Amino acid sequence: MSDIREVRKIIHVDMDAFYASVEQRDNPELRGKPVAVGGAAARGVVAAASYEARAYGVRSAMPSVTAARKCPDLIFVKPRFDVYRAVSQQIREVFAEYTSLIEPLSLDEAYLDVTENLKGMPIATEIAMEIRAKIKAATGLTASAGISYNKFLAKMASDLNKPNGQAVITPRNGPAFVEGLAVRKFHGVGPATADKMQRLGIETGADLKEQSLQFLTRHFGKSGPYFHGIARGIDNRQVRPDRVRKSVGAEDTFALDIDDLDLATRELKPLVEKVWSHCEAKGLSAKTVTVKIKYSDFTQATRSKTTSLPFADCSHVLEAASELLATVHPFRRPVRLLGVTLSSLTNDTGDDSNQPQLDFSG
Repeated sequence: MSDIREVRKIIHVDMDAFYASVEQRDNPELRGKPVAVGGAAARGVVAAASYEARAYGVRSAMPSVTAARKCPDLIFVKPRFDVYRAVSQQIREVFAEYTSLIEPLSLDEAYLDVTENLKGMPIATEIAMEIRAKIKAATGLTASAGISYNKFLAKMASDLNKPNGQAVITPRNGPAFVEGLAVRKFHGVGPATADKMQRLGIETGADLKEQSLQFLTRHFGKSGPYFHGIARGIDNRQVRPDRVRKSVGAEDTFALDIDDLDLATRELKPLVEKVWSHCEAKGLSAKTVTVKIKYSDFTQATRSKTTSLPFADCSHVLEAASELLATVHPFRRPVRLLGVTLSSLTNDTGDDSNQPQLDFSG
């Protein structure tokens, strides 16, 4: 173990059922009832579920029809993202009282490095308790927290005593905690990766620890070193307050499947406008646009174009996205969902007079 003075103090704060809790806070009739934020229509998807709904097996990203089948008394509420963003800002202001090293992951969770904090408090667990209490006072909502010496373990710890609780994983017990954990529960290990690990005989942290760096790199590429480290309770990633967003996207599931190219192309416009307005608000442009097409049988395809210079304006993005969509027409099945993502984000802006030719990729 390195010198104790070098051990970092990382807190991962995660709001409890954030969207659903905001709705229950603002509408007393929803309190204590199973609530799903999202569309109740046949093509709707659950964006968030209250703990009362989770007791029935309702989860985020679940089709609304499935959620309603699991919980017949489920109450669907339309999302209010402007409200969620405003509450998120209140939460960030609480964080800023303690440290400038804040790395937001989404509206409802963030990493904080409190090794050297603005309050001069030596015990991270006490900082986490204060932060959670201040969030409750400011917003009326509860938060959970994980405290550890690195980001991976802090993230894992924040799930241990949810809702409205906190847990600490110390340098002494970190490696043993990881060894006893199923890799499917590891943050950063998705279902496909977990399935691949299982095929390789890796089901627990202890199994993962037995594998060499070379083996993990051969099978998991650039993620190999990360998996090799976390299997030993090691994660040297810094809390990055200047964390650059890698992409911004939007998608829409249609009430009726679409098989007409002109109609599908018209549906791209609001998606492009949404992602472009987000970029404009942040002073960003992008060099890559990706169109996602999900068919009626739930198979999907993606097509991307990359420019040598950033897109100059929304119309250029729409033109590129429309060209991409045309490359998969005639559609092999009717289209149920379209998505548009901008990536290779940059602070540079394109020039209308010098818009480059677009190159196909993907």
